[in-house]
Amino acid sequence: MKFGIFDHVDRSDLVLSELLDKRLEYVKAVDAAGFYSYHVAEHHATPLNLVPVPGVYLGAVANATSTIRLGPLVYLLPLYSPLRLIEEISILDHLSHGRFDIGVGRGVSPFEPNFHKVDPASSVEIFLDALEAVKYGLTHEILDHDGKHFQYQNVPMELRPLQEPHPPIWYPSSNPDVAPIIGEGGYNFVTLGGMETAKRSIDNYKEAYAKRSGPFGPALDFPGGTAIGISRHIVVGETMEEAMRIAEPAYSRWHTSLMKLWVDNQVEGPSFARSILKDVQSAIEIGTDIVGNPESVAAEIERQVEELGVNYMICQFYFGNMAHKDAMRSLGLFSTEIMQKVSAIG
Repeated sequence: MKFGIFDHVDRSDLVLSELLDKRLEYVKAVDAAGFYSYHVAEHHATPLNLVPVPGVYLGAVANATSTIRLGPLVYLLPLYSPLRLIEEISILDHLSHGRFDIGVGRGVSPFEPNFHKVDPASSVEIFLDALEAVKYGLTHEILDHDGKHFQYQNVPMELRPLQEPHPPIWYPSSNPDVAPIIGEGGYNFVTLGGMETAKRSIDNYKEAYAKRSGPFGPALDFPGGTAIGISRHIVVGETMEEAMRIAEPAYSRWHTSLMKLWVDNQVEGPSFARSILKDVQSAIEIGTDIVGNPESVAAEIERQVEELGVNYMICQFYFGNMAHKDAMRSLGLFSTEIMQKVSAIG
């Protein structure tokens, strides 16, 4: 059982330069604690994410760390030129000395593609077209691709990633109907949402993945060669009362940022967003948030790992307007009193 980190790098009460300085301090602590990978979001024109160009930020993360893997979760592929992205991935893989992970997705918000003049109705086919071009370019010396949205002919791949045949590809989804597609592709998988929905997604992924001979690309140090993960907000305090004091305002601020574009446009959010409940107590009850003292947090993680059958948990310790000292304290308690114990399961 391995643990990673997810980070929206969402808006807090700090100016951006100070927020980024403190995030890099946090990332150094995460690296020292032995987490597997640091995954960062990509969103645009929303307080949910203040690093909408994840490659730039991850270059700083690579420089600040030495052992932890790192990557976007996800690159919003419909917003990218595949050729440009192949070059970015290759540079970041070398900057990190072979620690880069490629997260891919199309996004769920119709507003963000619109800001970039990309038709949301075409985002699925654009995503699939871009993914095929990126995969081909990362594994060939010449990029030839004749898709509906992207065409390349005889383009020399001067930049190649350090990892062979390419960095691992991660494809997260909260939709149980999409999970089989990810399993069939052999990609590393992460889901979220309440226990019932997450369980269906994971089971659907496993059933589809079992029909393959192995992962797409390099096998990771997980059973079967692929990561099967769940993402959770986690807040650890010395007591339940302390943890709730920290979690409640931070979660409220994060949820407001999550829903802002939908609320501003008077549109009901997608099913996954509606399933992320407005208050932290309700989120705890359905399992999307784990809050408490070290003993209760460890017990809840053990329960979820056993029930869901995952081998990877992505922890979001730092979110909303949480004070830096509180995020670092929660991370420290998890690292010293929970992580080693729970790593033995799964």
